[in-house]
Amino acid sequence: MTDNPVKGPASYFPSIEKTYGHPISHWQQIVRDGYPARHMELVAILKDAHGMGHGHANAVVAYTLAQDGLK
Repeated sequence: MTDNPVKGPASYFPSIEKTYGHPISHWQQIVRDGYPARHMELVAILKDAHGMGHGHANAVVAYTLAQDGLK
C-alpha cells in the first residue's frame, strides 16, 4: 500500500480508463471541446453522448476545470 494514495477526482481515473477504454486525456478533450458550458452541462455531455456514469463524468469534469483554472 502506498503512503500517498490518490484522492479526489483523480482516484476515479484508473476505473474510468478501464471501463470506457480511453485515456483520461481523451475525456478531458471532450470536456474542453464543450467549453464554455457549465459544470453540469459538461457532465451531461459525457453521460448522454458517451454513456459515462454520473460519478465518473463528474470526476473528469471537476478535475479538468480545476486543471484549467476554471473552478
